Amino acid sequence: MSNISYQGLHNLVVSFGARKKPKRVGRGESSGFGKTSGRGHKGQKSRKSGNVRPGFEGGQNPLNRRIPKKGFKNKYIKLFHIVNLDCLKNYAIKKNVIDLVSLFKKNSISKQKRKIKLLSKGEIFSPLTIKVHAASANAIAKIKKVGGKICFIK
Repeated sequence: MSNISYQGLHNLVVSFGARKKPKRVGRGESSGFGKTSGRGHKGQKSRKSGNVRPGFEGGQNPLNRRIPKKGFKNKYIKLFHIVNLDCLKNYAIKKNVIDLVSLFKKNSISKQKRKIKLLSKGEIFSPLTIKVHAASANAIAKIKKVGGKICFIK
């Protein structure tokens, strides 16, 4: 019979050095971790329940409570990708429709999940149909002036 080892879960062997032996504390002076067992002398951290939570300063008022709090965070804020009219003037798209997908493909916006707001910086010369979530009054006026159309997405 040949001496061939077959691969399988029953034949797995851990390679040398992959597992480190645990530190055995309290096993005599010659082990290197005897007497105080690597905890030093006295003090809070030498006791069995001496390790305290992060930010604890031994009963002193912690830093995050000493610093004055200022302002607030608005969790209802609407995050928009800002797109200006001057970004749209170089668009040559079939049917002259600009929407979320076409803006993403042209790298005008970075995430498709956020809403788009159109602002009036720059000029537009060709009549375009633009689909956005919000737009400024000046941007709407400029688009309508050249014969374009703006559609709002919910």
